Amino acid sequence: MAEQHTPRSLIVTFYGAYGRGRGPGGGRPVPIAALIRLLGAVDVDPPSVRSAVSRLKRRGLLVPARTESGAAGYVLSDDARQLLDDGDRRIYDRPAARLGDGWVLAVFSVPEQERHKRHLLRSRLSRLGFGTAAPGVWIAPAQLLEETRHTLERLELSSYADLFTGAHAGFEPTARSVGRWWDLEAVAELHQAFLDAHEPMLRHWEGRRTVDPAQAYRDHLLMLDSWRRVPYADPGLPAELLPGNWPGGRSAEVFAALHSRLRDAGTAHVRAALSAE
Repeated sequence: MAEQHTPRSLIVTFYGAYGRGRGPGGGRPVPIAALIRLLGAVDVDPPSVRSAVSRLKRRGLLVPARTESGAAGYVLSDDARQLLDDGDRRIYDRPAARLGDGWVLAVFSVPEQERHKRHLLRSRLSRLGFGTAAPGVWIAPAQLLEETRHTLERLELSSYADLFTGAHAGFEPTARSVGRWWDLEAVAELHQAFLDAHEPMLRHWEGRRTVDPAQAYRDHLLMLDSWRRVPYADPGLPAELLPGNWPGGRSAEVFAALHSRLRDAGTAHVRAALSAE
C-alpha cells in the first residue's frame, strides 16, 4: 500500500527540517514561490500548497512575513516552534524509557456543554502516545510529562486536566497491563510499514558513492514525513515491557541511518533554492 503524504503534513515536516534557526533559512521567511517549487519536488501542486499554508496560518502555526527582497513568505509562529522543539526530542533524541522511571497520568474532566474539548483532549493525548488506563485516565512513560504540559497549555486545555507522576503498584504485572493500555500490535505494524518502505531506500543510498542533492532532499523529506508519525504512536516503553521481536529498534536504526546519509545534501539543495529567491 502506497504511503500517504498530505500537503499540510509535508509543509510541517519541511519547516521542521529546513525552516528553523538551525536550518538553511536561518529562521528567515520562506518565500511562498520557493515553497511551491520545493513541495513540487514531492508531487504537491501549487493550489494544494497554498491551501495547506492557509490552513496552517489559520491554526496559528505559520505567520506571514516578507523576505529581505520583499517577497511574500512565511515563518513559524512561537507556538509552532515550541511544537517542533518538542517534536525534536521525540523524533531525534528520545532516550529509551527505563523501567524505574515511572509514569505520567493525565486525568481530565470536561463539562458536558464543552464535550468538543473532551474529544480534543482525548485526541491530543492519543497523538502524544498515551494509553488508556481507565475512562478519563490516560497513561504514558514519565519522560512525556513536559511535552504533555506544553501541548495542553498551547491548546488551552490545562484547566481541564491534572497530571500526576508515579509508579505502577499493582495488581497485575506491568508487562501485562501495558497490553491493555496500548494496542501494541498496531504500533508494531506502523514500525513494520516504515521498514517495508524505507529499508529498500536505505539499501539504495548505501550502494551509491555520490549523493545527488535534489534526490536526497526528496527522499529525506518523504522519509521524515513518514517517520515523524511513528514516535507519536509509539510511547517509547521500556524494552522489558515489549513483546519479543519488537520491530521498533530496527525501524529507529533505519531512520537514523537515512537521516545521517541524506540530511546534509538535502539541506544544501534547500539552501540553494532559497538563495535563488
